[in-house]
Amino acid sequence: MDIDTIIDKAGGADKIASLTGVGLEAVRKWRQSRTVPTKHWPALLLVPGITVQDLTDINPPTATPKEMDMTNTAPPGANAALVLADGTILWGRGFGAYSDGSVGELCFSTGMTGYQETLTDPSFAGQIVTFTFPHIGNVGTNTDDDEAAAMAALGAVVKEDITTPANWRSHAPFSAWLKTQNRPGISGIDTRAITRILREKGPQTAILAFPENGQIDTTALLNSAKSWPGLEGMDLAKEVTRPKRSWTQGVWENNRPERTQNRRRVVALDYGAKDNILRCLVTAGCDVTVLPATATGAEILELAPEGVFLSNGPGDPAATGTYAVPAIRAVLDANVPVFGICLGHQLLAQALGGKTYKLDRGHRGANQPVKDLTTGKVEITSQNHGFAVDEKSLPADVKVTHTSLFDGSNEGIASTTKDAFSVQYHPEASPGPSDSFYLFERFVAVMDRRATQNAASKEA
Repeated sequence: MDIDTIIDKAGGADKIASLTGVGLEAVRKWRQSRTVPTKHWPALLLVPGITVQDLTDINPPTATPKEMDMTNTAPPGANAALVLADGTILWGRGFGAYSDGSVGELCFSTGMTGYQETLTDPSFAGQIVTFTFPHIGNVGTNTDDDEAAAMAALGAVVKEDITTPANWRSHAPFSAWLKTQNRPGISGIDTRAITRILREKGPQTAILAFPENGQIDTTALLNSAKSWPGLEGMDLAKEVTRPKRSWTQGVWENNRPERTQNRRRVVALDYGAKDNILRCLVTAGCDVTVLPATATGAEILELAPEGVFLSNGPGDPAATGTYAVPAIRAVLDANVPVFGICLGHQLLAQALGGKTYKLDRGHRGANQPVKDLTTGKVEITSQNHGFAVDEKSLPADVKVTHTSLFDGSNEGIASTTKDAFSVQYHPEASPGPSDSFYLFERFVAVMDRRATQNAASKEA
């Protein structure tokens, strides 16, 4: 009988802690070491269904899975593996939904909070997320923090075993939530080692396997990882976009009251929009109609919008741009104000004449410093992107407005001839800081100015 079964038979982590007179941190360490100290056996033997033989057969501490093992042989206790296309094999313990293998681009996120929002961000489609913060899962999950209808990321990689939730907002443990999303996770992994690999070698293709039968064929997994084409040239916006809909809900908590007067008609193009982006638009004073990524310029303009918003999303902007850029150009030609973020920023840059490229290392996390070149202020931003706008490709009538203080890559642009601007980061910040909410207000201010000018011209 393994340690997880012992804990389940005892009634869960809280119950076993109470029975043995220890704290939850001790139970967490038992999971990690795959053993229960013998001094606690008498208390556990009072539990129906637990025998001395069961406790004796638990894997001893020396059998803890290695966090990194370049061989094809699974260490004792390992039931999941993360295999990189370069041949690196990382063994661990699976949780969430069983999977014979989810292949995608391995990336890391530096956020200390908001793992549920991160995993449901459609921009993570096609990616396996490694969390550099070790305690993922400690606040559980709830029905309010999803940023889309379903989890977009292919899987989660974490350092520590998932613990019992310790937050009043939790509705379900992280592992149970992953099962409902039909996505796997793996714990016991040296996430710092992964981060070093990605920083030194750039994006890596990987496959996460947590098979129900426990049989892990690393050779087959490696072949699958090597055969995956990568995100370059891949259009994923069509896979995560949602049908036409109206959005009326504002942000959950905000020190700015929701604007109720003179609201502006906005069409939001959904390339993989996070729900909190739409909430921010509503709070800033917009009546929002959401159209799918494939909406044409005619379909957008038919709604007579006062402004058009271009959302975040996954995949290669050059691939999505084959159908998105003509629609955006039609909006620009109609002289309608445009505001874009993340993938929307990259698509606007293409529509204005620029190009994009794949970053050596993406920016993902809630603590990314960006400088506003207009004001000189530095914003701490939330980001999630693996592509960027090539500033050298921008035409003369497009100016750079923001830049990354990490690597100097582009973080914002504005047209000097159109009411169109965009940023690479996520001003809706879910999760993350709210330094950049002013951008939604700036978008509304542009539409207000236009409305005032139109009213004045009619009176004249």
